[in-house]
Amino acid sequence: MTDYGRNTIGPGARIFEPVSIGFPSRERMDQQDFPGAVIGKNAVLRSGTIIYCDVTIGDDFQTGHNVLIREKTTIGDRVAIGTGAIIEGSAVIGDDVRLQSMVYIPTDTRIGDRVFIGPNTVLTNDRYPPSGKVPLEGPVIGDDAVIGANATIVPGVTIGEGAFVAAGAVVTKDVPPRTLAVGSPARFRDLPPGAERR
Repeated sequence: MTDYGRNTIGPGARIFEPVSIGFPSRERMDQQDFPGAVIGKNAVLRSGTIIYCDVTIGDDFQTGHNVLIREKTTIGDRVAIGTGAIIEGSAVIGDDVRLQSMVYIPTDTRIGDRVFIGPNTVLTNDRYPPSGKVPLEGPVIGDDAVIGANATIVPGVTIGEGAFVAAGAVVTKDVPPRTLAVGSPARFRDLPPGAERR
C-alpha cells in the first residue's frame, strides 16, 4: 500500500496491492503533513484502488478494481463500489449503497441510504460544459432509489425516495418519490406491482 498523509484504517482490512490511500489533492500537494483517509473496520480494497485525502469511509466497505475516490468525500457503512467506478469528490454517500462497475459520480453529489446504481450510469454536475458560468450542481439521490444500467442524470436533478430510473433513461427533471422514470428524455409512470423496495 502506498500511504500519503495521516491515514486511519480499522481492524480486519484486506488490501490487495497496488492501493494508494490518502493521495494528496491539489491543495495538499505541497504540504508535508495532512489528513489522509479514515476507513472503518473490515474494508476490502482491491488492486488499483486510489482513495484521496480528507475522505471518511465507514465499516464493511469494499471496492472492485481500479476505483477512484477523490477528496472530501464521505461514505457510510456497508458500501460497495464496483470496478472502474469514479467518485469525483465532495460527495456524500449513505449506508448500504451499491455502485456497480463504471459508475461516474461527479463533485457535490448526494446519495442516500440503500441506493442501487447500475453499471455505466453517469451522473453529471455541469449544465453547460465547459463554460464555467453556471455553478456545479450534483444530483441528489433519495433513500432506496434504484437507477438502471447506462442511465444519465443531469445536474441538479433530485431522484425521489424509492424511485426507479429505467436502464438507458436520460433524466432531465426531478423524479417524484416511488415513481418510475423511463426513456430519453425520461417520462414518469407508476411503479410496476411489487417494485417498491420498502
